[in-house]
Formats: sequence, structure tokens, C-alpha cells
Amino acid sequence: MARTHQALSYNDIRDAVDCIAGAVRPVTLAPVDPGAIPSSGVGQCQVWLALEFMQFSGSVKLRGAQNLVSTHREDATLPTAGLTIACAGNAGLACAWAAKTTATRAAVFVPATTPTRRIDELQALDADVRRAGVLQSEAEAACRDYAASSGALLVDASQDRLFAAGLGTLMVEIHQQIPDLDTVMVAVGSGGLLTGIATAASHFGVRTVAVEHEDHCGLHVALELGPVVEIGIDLIAADTLEARRVSAMALDAAQRFDVRSILVSDNDIAAARKALWEHRRLMVEPAGATALAGLLTGAYTPEPGENVCVVLSGANIDQWSPPFRQPDYPR
Repeated sequence: MARTHQALSYNDIRDAVDCIAGAVRPVTLAPVDPGAIPSSGVGQCQVWLALEFMQFSGSVKLRGAQNLVSTHREDATLPTAGLTIACAGNAGLACAWAAKTTATRAAVFVPATTPTRRIDELQALDADVRRAGVLQSEAEAACRDYAASSGALLVDASQDRLFAAGLGTLMVEIHQQIPDLDTVMVAVGSGGLLTGIATAASHFGVRTVAVEHEDHCGLHVALELGPVVEIGIDLIAADTLEARRVSAMALDAAQRFDVRSILVSDNDIAAARKALWEHRRLMVEPAGATALAGLLTGAYTPEPGENVCVVLSGANIDQWSPPFRQPDYPR
């Protein structure tokens, strides 16, 4: 039966848990050793790292893509033409992975400037990669035209409730392992992950802290100004968080569940990546370390005894890249 909820609910997430069971890797949680990461934000509390960058396809986005594809197949609403998405990053990789494992066609639209490595990764998953324009907005327009002409399912990872519900399954798994969790910290781009995490966290009575890059803070601005606003795009370290706007779904979840919003800088993110490398030899993309940056800078300071889980998602990096060096981005 097709889902008709107007806003994401915990029941949607419970449905997703059943739907993706066996199709994703269960999250691994690792405790931060006391004193291992010196910071004003880490005092007399327990911090856990949710290592979701070890998920199939390299990010939590697979949970959303798997739930979307599997649910449409179950409901007999998946077109013969398959699905299409405009994204060369983690959402595109996740959709390509979910499509391949369910024998579904996937057309992924990317700007002509997309690095060859990302194209190779998508094609290795049998995705039909189509270059369109120079800007992301041009790729999105071409993707919409393709969906209209082919009948393919148009995927918007930031707005789709099935996608967000799948992402929320991560919080269910975290709570199963840490039933006395007080706070979960998550990075925000366009807001799909925030929607799922905040919805599930609220059900368990867990506080959600949303961490954004200071130059791409659509949620932070929207919480202050009210409407969903569009922001300019500059090059930042956490390039997978470069969303022009936070989704209406994410803003609604943030307001309903009293999500706390904090900001970090490129340097903060670089320091968090360095801390992960020095503490556990973990290499994550900048977006994957953004939530931790919010803790290490003291932008969010836990209370003594507080149980905090930080979501690390995103392994979309070159294997030869230094794990924490900050490149020079043009401004």
C-alpha cells in the first residue's frame, strides 16, 4: 500500500526498519576514550561515534535509497524505466547501489565538472551516468526532463519521505545499542538525514543537535527567519553539504522536535578530521567529520554525565588524500 503521510512519522521509520533489514550494514558504535580528544566540548561525559561511513556505498544515504527502491517495488509503483537522480555524491552512489542490488535501472545526472573518480564509481555500479551542463542546477533540470520523458522515478533525497524514513533507521539502531542516550549530533546539508534522525530521536526522548558549515547554514537561517530560504554557494571543505536550501521537511522536523542548530568552519572540520585520524586512524570526508567538529569546538557542550552520539557518515574521499589537510579553496 502506498504511503500517504504528509509529514514523516516514527511509524514510517519503523516500516523502513523492516523494509531494509538485511540489505544494509548495522551501524558500528565506537566509544571515544576519555581524554583522547582534548576539547572544551568533551568533558565528563560519554561520547560515541556512529561509524556509518562504513555503510555500503560509503554513507548513511544507502539506508534512504534502499528504503525508497524497496518500498516502491513492494507497492508496485517503481516504473519500468527505474529511477533517476541528479547527484554525483553520496546520494547518487546510494541510489546506484540500491538500484543494482534490486535489478533496477538508475540514471544519474551530473555536471560536466564532476571528477572522473566519481563517474567511475557510479559506472561501476552499472548506473547510466549522464553529464549535463556545468552547474548542479543544470544537471537537476536535465534530470527532471528525463524523468518526465522516460517515466523514471525522480528522486529528491532531501524531500522524499521514504528516503528520510530510511535514514531514520540509523537512529533506531543507535538507540538499541545505547538505550540511555541523551543527545545525537548530525551534520546537515539539505536536511534529509536530519529529518529522519530528529523524528526517531524525538520518539526516544533524545535531543538532536544539527551541525552546519557556517557558509552553508540553510537550516540555521530558516530557523531564525521562518521560511525555507535559498543561500549562495561557495566552495567549502564539506562539499557534500553544499545545498542551496534546507528542505521544508527538515525545517518542519527541526521546529517540531526542538532541534538545536550550531555552526562550524572549514578549520573546525579539518581539526575534527585530524582528531579522528589521531584517535582511531579513521579517514572520513569533511562532511563526515562536521558533526564532531560541533562538539570539539565547544559549540555544543554536553553536561557532566551526558551520553552523546556523533554520526560520522561519508567515505567519499580519494584514498591517497591526507586525512586532515585543508586544501586551498578559491573564495
